Amino acid sequence: MKLFIDTANIDEIKEATKLGLIDGITTNPTLIAREGKEFMQIVKEICEIIDGPISLEAVSTKSKDMIKEAQGLAKIHSNVVVKIPMTREGLIATRQLAMEGIHVNMTLVFSPTQALLAAKTGAAYVSPFIGRLDDISHCGMDLVEQILTIYDNYDFDTEIIVASIRNPLHVLEAALIGADIATVPFKVIEQLIKHPLTDIGVERFLKDWEKVENK
Repeated sequence: MKLFIDTANIDEIKEATKLGLIDGITTNPTLIAREGKEFMQIVKEICEIIDGPISLEAVSTKSKDMIKEAQGLAKIHSNVVVKIPMTREGLIATRQLAMEGIHVNMTLVFSPTQALLAAKTGAAYVSPFIGRLDDISHCGMDLVEQILTIYDNYDFDTEIIVASIRNPLHVLEAALIGADIATVPFKVIEQLIKHPLTDIGVERFLKDWEKVENK
């Protein structure tokens, strides 16, 4: 399973890439707004760091405007993937963009039928938001499993990006189900690394080594 980092914070991106685990990145207008920098400044810095798919979101609501915006975003860097919302207008835009060779990450997907339509229109990626479903007492990971079954049934090439991940358990479940990608906040990446028994083990080894050194 590929790991993307879900952030627009340059320091987090640099720290995560040092680990050698990051295969790509997803951003959205909310994440970029938090940084208090100009959009293009952030994007250029990201493109210099990340060697993999870079999801940038179109904010237009009409298909013709989405297409124009996506075309502009795609020119920034060859790794740019354009996030398009799962709407009627989004499907129209995705079909056209796919025909032009522009990779689309269809976002805000909350049902298996939405994911089916995204794949049929040629989306390169689909992003089911599992955390938001969990928030309203639906099992978000059930959605991922349903999408996987549908895509396997019909040999769709669309990759599934498990999004809206809130904790390490979400990452574990995504990996067990067989999702293509999990896009993970930096905080959760750090949580994946840590385990109290590992910390205790390291501490004990160091104490035992001090006894050896002092002999």
